[in-house]
Amino acid sequence: MRFGSIIAFVALCSFTAYYIYEPIPEDIEERWKLMLTNSFFRSLSHLADLSELLGLKDYMGVMYFITLAEKIVPMSDEHIKVTEEQFDGVDVVLYQPKKSDGDTKLRTAVIYLHGGGWCLGSSLMSPYDLLARKIVNELDAVVLSVEYRLAPAYHFPVPYEDVYRVVKHFLHKGVLAQYSVDPGRIAVSGDSAGGNLAAAVSQQLQKEPGQQVQLKAQALIYPVLQALDLNTPSYQQNQDMPILPRYLMVRFWSEYFTSDRAFFRAMMANTHNSPESSSLLKFVNWSTFLPARYHRKYNYSAPTVVLGEEAFGKGGASRSLADPRASPLLAPDSALHSLPKAYILTCEYDVLRDDGIMYVTRLLSAGVEVTHEHYDTGFHGGLMFTVWPTDFLIGRRMTENYIKWLKENL
Repeated sequence: MRFGSIIAFVALCSFTAYYIYEPIPEDIEERWKLMLTNSFFRSLSHLADLSELLGLKDYMGVMYFITLAEKIVPMSDEHIKVTEEQFDGVDVVLYQPKKSDGDTKLRTAVIYLHGGGWCLGSSLMSPYDLLARKIVNELDAVVLSVEYRLAPAYHFPVPYEDVYRVVKHFLHKGVLAQYSVDPGRIAVSGDSAGGNLAAAVSQQLQKEPGQQVQLKAQALIYPVLQALDLNTPSYQQNQDMPILPRYLMVRFWSEYFTSDRAFFRAMMANTHNSPESSSLLKFVNWSTFLPARYHRKYNYSAPTVVLGEEAFGKGGASRSLADPRASPLLAPDSALHSLPKAYILTCEYDVLRDDGIMYVTRLLSAGVEVTHEHYDTGFHGGLMFTVWPTDFLIGRRMTENYIKWLKENL
């Protein structure tokens, strides 16, 4: 009996080690912590697949547990006043420095858009709450976090439109005066899907007729910027990397556009482009916009264009593919020249690496001031891993450098 227990224990340990271990690049810091963290994400993803297969709950409904597990009730403290409000019908969380009597100082402001693939995430999650408080304390700034509606309940363009309405509302001079914000020192920022929304808002706002207050800066943290080519070198190199494997990113994209699984399968095969979107492939040609050192062993092959409408999903998914509000990298050069200065953070071990780097190239060519911070040992989501037990050293460095840039450029 004792020998049998020992065998069972060894077998369990071996299985656990086999499940947790992943061939993560040696130069990534705290590799075992990342493996352990990712084992939770993988387990939840497997459970979500099973749940969907059995018809119990859809995939994103199960994955939303990540959001629920991190949700908090934001509270004011001795230095920061926190309020939950609505701007033009959209829920927001406002973080403001507490004023002393007679304080009439105008402050900078950061409009922050959370990540989560347009399907997960919330400004009420503890890592976003912590980040907002750090920005308030270190910049003496007002932070506006937007609780936009999520897919698959609300497909594109609803999440984008929620964010755009909030930004438009906030930039009214009367509203800025109400919160003591300097109209000339406002940035929009976001991570991952939030970086996508921040880039899209920056592009569209400059075209708004009669818009008096414009953004001074945009800060994009490992942003997702295009859905036309899901086989760039970074998608291939990092297809099985922790936190955001290719499968999950493609699933996020497909759910953002439609719940039709045929569209997801087409995106996985990179055969989802319509004749309309194919005319814009020139803007995501990585052989042109990606520096040679990132080409590695990969050779450019233009994504397949499928003519059958059944390949493009339902609900206008094929039209959404070509919309710069969904894929900011598709904006023509004429729409880039007058954009605000940009900070773009990219990570080597991230399927979205090339999206960000191609945007850096295009913005610089358009004459936009760009600060590109690339983390050679970075992985997707690093900025949010700052809360125990998933606190990573690289997450702290990312946060410090990001806030330093905001402080110097607002």
